[in-house]
Amino acid sequence: MNDHRRLGRELDLFDTHPLIGSGLPFWLPAGAAVRRAVEDYVHELERRNGYQHVNSPVLGKRELYERSGHWAHYSDDMFPAMEVGGEQFVLRPSLCPHHALMFAARPRSHRDLPLRLAELGGMYRGELSGVLGGLSRVRAIQLNDGHVFCPLDAAAAEVSAALDLIEAAHGQLGVVPARYRLSLRGDGAKYVDDPAMWSSAEAILREALRARGRAFDEERGEGSFYGPKIDIQVVDPQGRESTLSTVQVDLFQPGRFDLSYIGPDQALHRPVMVHRSLVGSLERLMAHLVEIHGGAFPAWFAPVQAVVLPVTDAEVPAAEELVRRGVAAGLRASMAAPDHGTLGARIRSHRLVPYQLVVGPAEAGLGEAALRLRDGSRQEARPIAQLLAWMAARASPAF
Repeated sequence: MNDHRRLGRELDLFDTHPLIGSGLPFWLPAGAAVRRAVEDYVHELERRNGYQHVNSPVLGKRELYERSGHWAHYSDDMFPAMEVGGEQFVLRPSLCPHHALMFAARPRSHRDLPLRLAELGGMYRGELSGVLGGLSRVRAIQLNDGHVFCPLDAAAAEVSAALDLIEAAHGQLGVVPARYRLSLRGDGAKYVDDPAMWSSAEAILREALRARGRAFDEERGEGSFYGPKIDIQVVDPQGRESTLSTVQVDLFQPGRFDLSYIGPDQALHRPVMVHRSLVGSLERLMAHLVEIHGGAFPAWFAPVQAVVLPVTDAEVPAAEELVRRGVAAGLRASMAAPDHGTLGARIRSHRLVPYQLVVGPAEAGLGEAALRLRDGSRQEARPIAQLLAWMAARASPAF
């Protein structure tokens, strides 16, 4: 079984330490390289689709989360408030209150809408130790988050556009969703008690799903405290299901923060807030990617994309120059020198690297390298410039 906790340590992707604490993993160089490649891809995908990127603090006053409703409905999952200078501050459990304040910070017109804000930001959950596990359940979360502020009649289209981006990202990452879930309000004080608001938000999500011809399941008690959501569920190799990506329609927080824009009629109107996360938290995403790919990541986000293998010490200078040129071409390249074992042993130890470049005496003399692919197939030696261009074209995501 491809358990990400075992593979993550074997592949030097991440680790933990008791002095840092449970549920607080740290990323090692290989894992950080994978993470950065995914971050860059999602950032560019969002930019190309009308999102403006922002940054916000991981702290906020307790009053912020009282206004957003998190303190009343969600405080059991939050870290306790901290007293600083006579004021109480909270590690944020969500990014949406900060983005709501960004919208409110300037006068808005209907001409400014839809306003699409995106952020890769930290948030924190006071999870109990018994439920923590590897990267799939953590206390410090890096979330690919975003919020679209739009008129009510544009909300369904924005939900559908967010689903388009989610499906594009999943395709690039090799993620195959198990099912779409419409997560609805359950019983109890956890949920905002406004049936009309819930009904309106649910109708928007259903409209977007049905317009796409998308089959979905409905589940009570899985919605956010302030509104329903579409959850894209995935299943790991052990058969365990989890939520990876989400789209939510929020008619609650715009009122709590008194958000408004000037409409064509010059009157004030309340926007809808569409929450969306294309790939969810980077921690849960990484756990899933490690398990479905078994560490053999697609070339564009593999931690090392090309490894250079000099046959003997005599070819090391040529191999070092090849690595330098590969890095300059934008590849994550490294060298496995002869003192790390026989050529066969080095090939086996780097079997997960997409491209292996073997440099023997003939190749070094001609400025070439012989290419081996991860599936074991080999190609004839080619000039270095030609090889680098070929690899660079295949080691980039498509948009």
